[in-house]
Amino acid sequence: MTIQLILFFVLALVAIATALGMLYSRNSVYAALFLVLNFATVAVFYLLLDAPFISVAQVTVYAGAIMVLFLFVIMLLGGEKLNYPSKVPWQRPAAIALGVILFAEAVFIVLGQRGLLPLDYPLAEGFGSPTQIGETLFINYLLPFEVTSVLLLVAIIGAIVLTKSEKK
Repeated sequence: MTIQLILFFVLALVAIATALGMLYSRNSVYAALFLVLNFATVAVFYLLLDAPFISVAQVTVYAGAIMVLFLFVIMLLGGEKLNYPSKVPWQRPAAIALGVILFAEAVFIVLGQRGLLPLDYPLAEGFGSPTQIGETLFINYLLPFEVTSVLLLVAIIGAIVLTKSEKK
């Protein structure tokens, strides 16, 4: 059993545990934070697959921008103010343990990619490079890219319209 396989199984357990924590969390803010940890775990999966650009995009877009929108909606709707009768005592230690495991795995993978640890997984030259991804995105998938940008623009305008206060 190689180190990469062991790392994959530990990451899989972290991803499953954070997903379950998100589903069973009684507080919507905690559920969103579990989702951030899950997104970070997926980013480490991408690092393990030697795709650093997609990993950074995962963290930037999902754990950054999308989660800000989720938390904005939670705060706008007042979901964090709901009173729940019981608190789950195992959530905080589980979240801390999963975060420490995820951080250790990410450090291990980054050290392995820099050649400081012996990791053996050969990939094609230029795999996952920003140049190759940009060429593929703008040559083969230009229409879906533009449709996505228009959809995001509509979402931004919708958020502004929803939060706009009327002046009389």
